[in-house]
Amino acid sequence: MKLILLGPPGAGKGTQAKRLEENYGVIQISTGDMLREEVEAKSKIGGQAKELMDAGDLVPDEMIIDLIASCIDKHECQKGFILDGFPRTTPQAVALDKMFDEKGLELDLVIEIKVDDEAMVERISGRYTCSKCGAGYHDSFQKPETEGVCDNCGGTDFSRRSDDNAETVRSRLLAYHEQTEPIISYYKKKGFLKSIDGMTAIDDVTKQLKELIG
Repeated sequence: MKLILLGPPGAGKGTQAKRLEENYGVIQISTGDMLREEVEAKSKIGGQAKELMDAGDLVPDEMIIDLIASCIDKHECQKGFILDGFPRTTPQAVALDKMFDEKGLELDLVIEIKVDDEAMVERISGRYTCSKCGAGYHDSFQKPETEGVCDNCGGTDFSRRSDDNAETVRSRLLAYHEQTEPIISYYKKKGFLKSIDGMTAIDDVTKQLKELIG
């Protein structure tokens, strides 16, 4: 299975990709995670990516394609993979198709997770994670049972992504609508596109995805 999940920041692509990963034995390829790893490693690419992400801008296509190509070549991706957060623009989609052709791969399905913008601003700007184990929480929707203490590991140190603030989120949503939505038409014309309602409960979104994948 070679699947692409599309949708604006906060639509739940990462959460659903992990669930599909567990259910189908494929690998989630999150371009956001790969870039953050580069940022944490303080590599040259990481430094460039951090400036762009903090400003709500998109990272250059060549950087992302190289990271994805390298990941796809790894043994754990041989059973299939889910691209989460890429492509973001039509040129990226075209470049991805070219890279797939060069590797003899064929895309199976592109699923768009449709959500409401203002709901995304609240969802993203309120999220934070346990610095020790990475468990996710939210100011409004998912607080720890004991304030300031992680339910999973008991840690007391939490962190928020620097780009998870209302202003930057709105900038990222604007970038999505201006640059990413055109690829909806691109994949629709190629016959790959399906859409689901991302505003329903997480389990319901997972059910919709499974029904499409079969």
